[in-house]
Amino acid sequence: MRVLILGGTTEASAIARTLAGDGRFAPVLSLAGRTRAPVVPPIPWRVGGFGGAEGLAHYLTREGVAALIDATHPFAARMKANAARAGAMAGVPRLAVLRPGWAAREGDRWIEVADMARAFMALGPSPRRVFLAIGRQELAAFGPPHTYVIRSVDPPDPVPANATAIAARGPFTEAAEGALLVAHGIDVLVTKNAGGEATAAKLAAARSLRLPVVVVARPAPPEPPVVSDAAAALDWLAHQAGLPCWRGV
Repeated sequence: MRVLILGGTTEASAIARTLAGDGRFAPVLSLAGRTRAPVVPPIPWRVGGFGGAEGLAHYLTREGVAALIDATHPFAARMKANAARAGAMAGVPRLAVLRPGWAAREGDRWIEVADMARAFMALGPSPRRVFLAIGRQELAAFGPPHTYVIRSVDPPDPVPANATAIAARGPFTEAAEGALLVAHGIDVLVTKNAGGEATAAKLAAARSLRLPVVVVARPAPPEPPVVSDAAAALDWLAHQAGLPCWRGV
């Protein structure tokens, strides 16, 4: 059974690892190409876009794909919409994997906003030292009078004049995150509500240090069907293949 996994997340990697070497499936992992040196998966893989929903539908038909698993990032709204449209156009069953978002806990000082422009406004008019944990794609929203520490898998090119760049890939520990925030004299953290465990430690560190956190809300969820983790996605795939639920295979 040919399976296309739209990836770039821990959930996609977990699905790929499980399907690797299983002769009942012929999976391919597709990565967007935003990371210069992605972790090489244990299954065949490709990098780059498809040319919108129509291009993805053509790929599904041409390659004889029988199941499409959209395990892209929670903020990849356009890709999720394209995957839903392409599956419908090609007549290929499609599932979205959307991990639960983070929720504020006692002691958190969250400022929840709708987008990056409002995140910048939430920083206020006085100069602050800001830790940006939002990736490289939306840095243009952030400017003076603040200075920034930017962490991403690949550093931005060029690095903004008012910023320090750190290239790092999760998972991270609370102790390491706390040390980083203290070492750079951070006043406030800005993050997307990505959910998951790999990068949640920064929230715990900010809570311990009593730092405010500007949290950018997720876009609208994808069209159903949607599951919350890799295990449920594998159960769905087993059902598509006419097999028992994955845990019973």
